[in-house]
Amino acid sequence: MANASASAFPRRVAFGFYTLVLLAGISFYVIWGAIYRSWNVFLRENAGVYAVTVIMVGFGVVGMILYRKSPRPPQ
Repeated sequence: MANASASAFPRRVAFGFYTLVLLAGISFYVIWGAIYRSWNVFLRENAGVYAVTVIMVGFGVVGMILYRKSPRPPQ
């Protein structure tokens, strides 16, 4: 019982970190778009912003999938 709760804590911390990465990526895109009033994905000048956003959101989603709650073992 103690072993299961000890291994659950690092998973929750990692899941929380990747949640923050996901939210930071979305926030970065929204704040940048609001400041510069440019939401057009197809403009060449905006490629860097979308690259950063895609990487942050991608790492956030993949990390959250990998560190979600593990299924309970059958009893």
